[in-house]
Amino acid sequence: MYKYDPIDQQIVNERVAQYRDQTRRYLAGALSDEEFRPLRLQNGLYIQRHAPMLRIAVPYGMLSSQQLRKLAEIAQRYDRGYGHFSTRQNLQLNWPKLEDVPEILAELATVEMHAIQTSGNCIRNITTDQFVGIAPDEVVDPRAIAEIMRQWSTFHPEFALLPRKFKIAVSGTQEDRAVIQMHDIGLAFFKNSDDQLRIKVWVGGGLGRTPILGTVIEEDLPWQHVLSYCEAIIRVYNIHGRRDNSYKARIKILVKALGIETFKQQVEAEWAHLKDGPLTVTEAELARVAQHFEPMPYENLAAHDASFDAAVASNPAFAAWVKRCVHPHKQAGYRAVTLSLKPHGKPPGDITSEQMYVVADLADAYSFGELRSSHEQNLILADVKLADLFAVWEKARAAGLATPNIGLLTDIICCPGGDFCSLANAKSIPIAEAIQMQFDNLDYLHDIGELELNISGCMNACGHHHIGHIGILGVDKDSEEWYQVSIGGKQGNDASLGSVIGRSFAADEMPGVIQKLIEVYINQRTPEERFIDTVRRLGVTPFKAHVYGEKEVA
Repeated sequence: MYKYDPIDQQIVNERVAQYRDQTRRYLAGALSDEEFRPLRLQNGLYIQRHAPMLRIAVPYGMLSSQQLRKLAEIAQRYDRGYGHFSTRQNLQLNWPKLEDVPEILAELATVEMHAIQTSGNCIRNITTDQFVGIAPDEVVDPRAIAEIMRQWSTFHPEFALLPRKFKIAVSGTQEDRAVIQMHDIGLAFFKNSDDQLRIKVWVGGGLGRTPILGTVIEEDLPWQHVLSYCEAIIRVYNIHGRRDNSYKARIKILVKALGIETFKQQVEAEWAHLKDGPLTVTEAELARVAQHFEPMPYENLAAHDASFDAAVASNPAFAAWVKRCVHPHKQAGYRAVTLSLKPHGKPPGDITSEQMYVVADLADAYSFGELRSSHEQNLILADVKLADLFAVWEKARAAGLATPNIGLLTDIICCPGGDFCSLANAKSIPIAEAIQMQFDNLDYLHDIGELELNISGCMNACGHHHIGHIGILGVDKDSEEWYQVSIGGKQGNDASLGSVIGRSFAADEMPGVIQKLIEVYINQRTPEERFIDTVRRLGVTPFKAHVYGEKEVA
């Protein structure tokens, strides 16, 4: 992963000192709430329903074991002994004291971490595939370019006060696992017929109140122009994006209002002033940044391991875990492991300090001291030997981190919802827990097969409900919490947005509603179909009929 140079460290240290003084002045009454608000947001601090919330940056989802131990220590000392991994691959602390945040930021700086630009109307944390660098279908490892983009976007004076927050995702694989079509800018790296690295650029994607899939604005951008072209896009947005209505301030609204061709013309006109200028990324600059990513010291291993094969054959529980939580690796004799943060009956994405220490130890012992977070709110050990998988499973299972449900119904993406967020219309976590307990039979889950269920507590869609095979949205009806259900959403190359099936449901109805949706799938599926395939083949009508009853559908 990326290692700081002296300039990186100086920037972070100076920001800590600056924010420490700003907090001191606020607590002394020298800064008003209105004056302090943009300052704390620039440092990742929100004021939530019950307490401040601090969002800590995890650039493109990469963490070291040392950093995770520091997060565990901070959660114990300054919070309530746990953290929450978000769909932006960041870690959130839900209970820090405002006056302690400068100390937390100072602690983070000692392990090359910060909370800069994790909130506010700026360019947020750049995200990518959790299997970056090791996926067999990877065309190019985009981490060095993602880091160049992080450095370009951090403290960018022109983009410190955009109309709204701005999110960028990059992908270097054949199959998109970074949901690039759902971002303000999505960058898909590929090789052309001449084996040259190019970028397919998507623009204007986003979820929230008005979900829109991104549109391709450039099919074949040379990689050297990634910064100048993105800057041209954001300049056009910064000039013309709406500031009079926060619901209509995202770039997706501007692109839709202008039309992609008109928007592209404006971008090309702006790019004419930037192309081939100082923002051009040279081979030398790419090599300089790439040097900060230490290569993994892989051993020359056989593609198969007899002890692993024997353990799979003799231990059904281990075999089930391998099937769901172990993933292919481009290096022979290695696998990636997803540690599930979705045990049944627990808030999805939450991890205790004790579990953080366990994961850090596992990373040191079995994965070169590194790990990743995913937008599905799980953790990944990217470089585990086949021969070590059984030992990793035993230790992860003892810590509650080996639920074999990755990609299944109970691997739920879920925002904090009304339990914490002051923007939420309804609670998300109790709904997730109730559904998990309804489907507590792992054999039944495996029979259902791949199914993505996403829950958001409000229209901001932090739980990505629009792209869940089943999506649940909390809504407010006469000051009561209700839940709207959609089906047919999907991430990936063939991404789609879900369709609402009908009227909303009370909280206690939700497990039964999901059960009825699953019943239609099981009764109507063909042998090779996943839930999403059956929905796409049949449409919403049969699912709606079974959930509501024939009379209401008619």
